[in-house]
Amino acid sequence: MTKFKHPYNDIITIQNLLRAWEAFLCGKRKKQDVVLFHAKLMDNILELRQELTEKTYHHGGYHYFNISDPKPRNIHKASVRDRLLHHMLYQELYPFFDRQFIYDSYSCRLGKGMHKAIRQFKRMARKVSGNNTRTCWVLKCDIKKFFANIDHAILKTIFARYIEDRDILWLFGRVIDSFSTQGKNGIGLPLGNLTSQLFVNVYMNELDQFVKRTLKATYYIRYADDFVLLFQNKEWLSEQIPKIASFLESELKLSLHDDKVFIKTLASGVDFLGWIHFSNHSVLRTTTKKRMLRRLQDHPTDETLQSYLGLLRHGNAYQLKNEILRSAQNDKRIKPKTVLTITRFLVFINVRRNILRLTFL
Repeated sequence: MTKFKHPYNDIITIQNLLRAWEAFLCGKRKKQDVVLFHAKLMDNILELRQELTEKTYHHGGYHYFNISDPKPRNIHKASVRDRLLHHMLYQELYPFFDRQFIYDSYSCRLGKGMHKAIRQFKRMARKVSGNNTRTCWVLKCDIKKFFANIDHAILKTIFARYIEDRDILWLFGRVIDSFSTQGKNGIGLPLGNLTSQLFVNVYMNELDQFVKRTLKATYYIRYADDFVLLFQNKEWLSEQIPKIASFLESELKLSLHDDKVFIKTLASGVDFLGWIHFSNHSVLRTTTKKRMLRRLQDHPTDETLQSYLGLLRHGNAYQLKNEILRSAQNDKRIKPKTVLTITRFLVFINVRRNILRLTFL
């Protein structure tokens, strides 16, 4: 197994803390707690550096709030000081761990993301189905209360296999143990920490390696706690469910969500990452569409509009794009330049559709 070679003292340098601060500042410069920390930046960084050097650092508490995206979630926000540390740990260790992950893990990774996961799903579906000449079966799984059930002891053990420096492991332990799910000591990670994104991928890499190496699954994609296996044989996929469930329970103390595990043919429609995917097309999930239109009505910013239009490129949503455009044209909060760009894009799409239709007449 490849080991992380950098020593503790090379990680907790003033230069690394300042570099992490610059990354942390993005989009937060006007926040009151950030402004206060920045007013005495060097004093705060030197104090943090001293605590890390003397190993007297203690992670502070969390401020929590609720969001609905789309289901209710509890977000836990650490202090600026602790979030600065999170950024430093992430920037120093992410490149190493990212190289350990399988190619088809797409959540919270540079150069990956939901859009690429969707495109890869479609590529795999074409291969398994032989360009729609064979039946493509899809096993879709979801893990029950994912973040809330991450076991601290198991996570620390996994890190210890990659990292030999005890001081780095001590610091990781400080961050990991700073939060526990209510009523479950030593269990759970906060949704608000940047380090949590890395931690869960390190944790779930154990499952990824099991599926790829032990189960020998060629067509497998994971995005956070959602994952799919594609194959031509339904019986083989059925046999993998108890194996996956057993591994999750015994090795990671996680369990599959009983109501969200199914095997379906691609032709009948597979719900994955906000879209219902069919053999020749994909349609937006109804709940996703309603949430999108509601957000655009409440917060119609240029960034939100562009983001959703980027999402709609991955399926058959021409009518929905027109609906969004009509709404944007009547909203003075959307820049005219953005509306013009969208209009030209939709005209191009419409012309291309007509050309394709004429080609097959």
